[in-house]
Amino acid sequence: MNIIRIKKGLNVPLKGEPDLVIEQKEAPAYLSINPTGFEGMQPKLLVKQGDKVLAGTALFFDKRDERIVIPSPVSGEIAEIIRGEKRVLLEVRIKNDNAYNTISFPEITTPPTNREGILNLLVKSGLWSFFKQRPYDIIPSPDAAIRDIFISSFDSAPLAPDFGFILKDQGSHLQAGIDALSKLTDGKVYLGLNAAGRHNEVFEKLNKVEKHYFSGPHPAGNVGVQIHHIKPINKGEVIVTLNIQDLAMIGKLMTERKIDASRTIAVTGPEIQNPHYIKTIIGSDPHDFISLKDNKKAVRIISGNVLTGDTIEAGGCLGYYHHQLTVIPEGKYNEFIGWALPGSKKFSNTRLFLSKIFPPKQFQLDTNFHGSVRALVVTGQYEKVFPFDILPVYLIKAILTGDIDKMEELGIYEVVPEDFALCDVVCTSKLETQEIVRQGLELIRKEMS
Repeated sequence: MNIIRIKKGLNVPLKGEPDLVIEQKEAPAYLSINPTGFEGMQPKLLVKQGDKVLAGTALFFDKRDERIVIPSPVSGEIAEIIRGEKRVLLEVRIKNDNAYNTISFPEITTPPTNREGILNLLVKSGLWSFFKQRPYDIIPSPDAAIRDIFISSFDSAPLAPDFGFILKDQGSHLQAGIDALSKLTDGKVYLGLNAAGRHNEVFEKLNKVEKHYFSGPHPAGNVGVQIHHIKPINKGEVIVTLNIQDLAMIGKLMTERKIDASRTIAVTGPEIQNPHYIKTIIGSDPHDFISLKDNKKAVRIISGNVLTGDTIEAGGCLGYYHHQLTVIPEGKYNEFIGWALPGSKKFSNTRLFLSKIFPPKQFQLDTNFHGSVRALVVTGQYEKVFPFDILPVYLIKAILTGDIDKMEELGIYEVVPEDFALCDVVCTSKLETQEIVRQGLELIRKEMS
């Protein structure tokens, strides 16, 4: 087994790892799709309040390419359209009829085997929206010349779900998805596996895919790191990525011509009473099924992991691309001379605290920044957790100054915000580097369009 060893990185040992138990929850009465969660998209609504929809009915499309649509995850009725300032589309709320009737494909009698047929099926069903393009981290154009497709079979983020456990009985759907994806590119389909994975059997049996094993700390499971170490992207090339659980959904579409928006997510974090897996539907409200240790305690519910996820407010929903929920305490407090205390229970990547020498097995972390924004200085901390042959500090500075030529020279096309998540963690300047990278990608995309 050829193992690619990632040496730079950082594991955040957070409390609240999920038990290997999957609970089937009742279908939620209402689901929501948030158009602001699709980077680079200019959404235009296709439905109105009171309309009847099927699972797979297009709710809105992208003005830059009308073929890119976001589908309804269930059948039912459009309950509410929520807009913000200047009539910005914020949320499409659907009342679930629990019938789960899906759109039909009468023109397709057998699973398509050529590129055009597969692409048409993915576009019509709306499942094309689960693909992400590098560079820019956006939904790709159906006309894009895809160099290669990359899929990571594991996630190394804090408390991340075990996809091998979730998908252990879906080998046929995964293979059908791989068969379809192999027709979409003249290159290869690459699969990254965890060298220390406990449930790799279902992935190791897949064919028509080139497998690479990875070991080391987070972000070894990030598909961007895997692309960088297998076959880096160059200017002018397009690479497509896909989550392994969404691959199974596409495989089910190919074999059964049926849209299944159910998703198994890991409900995790130190404030969850019983961390485990839950089978629900994309767009569910997590307040309906999470159980907290203390309902009176101020907590933050995060769609995704603590490094890259989005805060879910009251009435919010599970993110379209997220496969995890994390609940941690709010950190609204000031700590007097906290930096001068031994810090035996504080997590740090430096030797500032005693916990670096005698670390507890897991940490109870909250949302406190433990400091304010400061000047950006070169400390060498980014480089210790950033496993790319890129100078992260200089790339951040190039983005802040809007120097496009420098951004290109320093590797902007290879990265997306999640690749800088650990830089946020160790940043002594308290900068939101993920937000800065997003701004840089948007600037480059607009300049190149």
